[in-house]
Amino acid sequence: MSTRDAYKQKIEAELDLAQAKLVELKAKAEISAADARINFARLTDDLEKSYDATKLKLKELDESRDDAWEMLKEGVEKSWGELKQAVGDASAKFKG
Repeated sequence: MSTRDAYKQKIEAELDLAQAKLVELKAKAEISAADARINFARLTDDLEKSYDATKLKLKELDESRDDAWEMLKEGVEKSWGELKQAVGDASAKFKG
């Protein structure tokens, strides 16, 4: 075998390895994208539940008697604070 043929075989083998690595990287990217979609869906579901819980507490406050609304106010503020923090965290997580 000539030096030229040996060199050609070496480069072809290295190209085969590079192609295999490229296929592996594409597969990892697809898995990452799927994981990101799953995590995003889970996160948005959790945010929707928090939103609904806050709306319910606000409705309870709105329907409460004048002398009871102060007791419900703390629950609304706590629920809103948790929702606001979760929305901020989610925005930061998916921004970058």
